[in-house]
Amino acid sequence: MHKFLLAGVSVIALSLSAVQAQELKYPKGEGAFSWDALQTFADAHKDLSGQKLTVWGPWREGGDQEQFLTVLAYFEDATGIDVEYGSSENYEQQAQIDAAAGSSANITILPQPGLLADMASKGYLVPLGDDMKARVEAEHAAGSSFVGLGTYNDKAGAPTFYAVPYKSDLKSLVWYSPDNFADAGYTVPETMEDLLALTDKMVADGKTPWCIGLGSGGATGWPATDWVEDMMLRTQPADTYDKWVS
Repeated sequence: MHKFLLAGVSVIALSLSAVQAQELKYPKGEGAFSWDALQTFADAHKDLSGQKLTVWGPWREGGDQEQFLTVLAYFEDATGIDVEYGSSENYEQQAQIDAAAGSSANITILPQPGLLADMASKGYLVPLGDDMKARVEAEHAAGSSFVGLGTYNDKAGAPTFYAVPYKSDLKSLVWYSPDNFADAGYTVPETMEDLLALTDKMVADGKTPWCIGLGSGGATGWPATDWVEDMMLRTQPADTYDKWVS
């Protein structure tokens, strides 16, 4: 299963801390890159200098935040737009609070389609329009699926395109130590029955077979939904899954 981060467009700008100016990680025109796309983008958006854009997202520290700020730096360089990025430990809850107060960021990045659906039904999101919808369909191999993932019922109940995928992560992988398996005489299971049997054997051997991180501030527990969804799709008909998530 893939986990998607969807960029939904909110209603009113939120006052955030400005992203500190930083040098471009890779000087333009250098390195093993093609800079044509960036130049084309810059040429098409060169009249935006001085405008401001606020973004609210999940990345607060470490490599993920650094990578995102790198993307914003090139966006600022290409457009002249001043981008203000903000986040918090409970950023999903804060996004809902700000939306209800009418003080949302211009763009909010959320990993929960269900939350976007709720915000759309309350009239908190701004439609992206048919042009953006057509662009997503044309530029992505899974374009129609991405459009479906970003389409939610508006306040009147009409299906409306609100969000585009910014990032997609492959989830539901099981990592193990080959050395530990070899030392214990375990073999890699190939079926669900084998996996359950191995789990029971590890417990009988006094080991802890599973470990998963579920901490996420006020949203603690959501990583487990990836596994529940994956198991549902593998063991139940698609309509059962649809009923469960609707």
